[in-house]
Amino acid sequence: MRLIPPRSPNGLSASLLALNSSPLFPATNRAGLRVRPNCKNSGLLPKLNCLVYKQLTGAGDIHLDGNTPDIKRGRKYDQVIAGARDVFLAHGFEGASVDLIAREAGVSKATLYSYFPDKRILFVEVAKQECASQAKRALEVTTTDVPVREMLTGMSYKMMSFLTSNFAQRIFKICVAESDRFPELGREFYMSGPKLMEDRLCEYFEHACARGELKIDDMHLAAMQFQELVKSEIFVKMVFNIIEKPTQEQIDRIIDGAVDMFLARYGT
Repeated sequence: MRLIPPRSPNGLSASLLALNSSPLFPATNRAGLRVRPNCKNSGLLPKLNCLVYKQLTGAGDIHLDGNTPDIKRGRKYDQVIAGARDVFLAHGFEGASVDLIAREAGVSKATLYSYFPDKRILFVEVAKQECASQAKRALEVTTTDVPVREMLTGMSYKMMSFLTSNFAQRIFKICVAESDRFPELGREFYMSGPKLMEDRLCEYFEHACARGELKIDDMHLAAMQFQELVKSEIFVKMVFNIIEKPTQEQIDRIIDGAVDMFLARYGT
């Protein structure tokens, strides 16, 4: 017995077209993109939903187990990522069309699709790389023997620079807005940003504790607490559009207070 009948002239089987037109398979999300169903669910209908999504979007690498594929890394990969970053920064996720991204990247739409068959996957990759890059830069000039106050202050300014950037604000808002439909956006943002910073802070804290400059029992808790201290007031006000950009005086006030409070709790 055939699960999928022969294809109709337009490339989709009649059964799949009928399923796609039913209310059980939402055609698009608010951004005008096909909504990927939860392929981890068992049963015939979820499997058919995934097959419909796969054929409608050309996302041949979307697997029925819900896993996303390894990203193709050819010679134009960096070019595509750079162009997509600029478009996402200027227009956000919903306003970033495939035509705009391809034009900004200087590639054809066919080339763009060969790397990223789904705009969601492209955005996740751009966001992941940007967050990882910012987290890396925050500690790239810091060695494990730098005094604690100097390290925390310098890293805080770099964190604040990223947190208050248009790109970081857009990423955060998009991750929240799309978290129900695309939960992997939030996971990728967390793992490549806050979690990476947490791990690097923990590594430094261990050396500072060994030198007797800090006394910390729970490294991961301390790392997360410090990140939240740096984010206090300014980040929340920007997210809710209370302020557009903080002044240097506001930034200095938050960072000085964050470092002082952290050292009051964990300094020796």
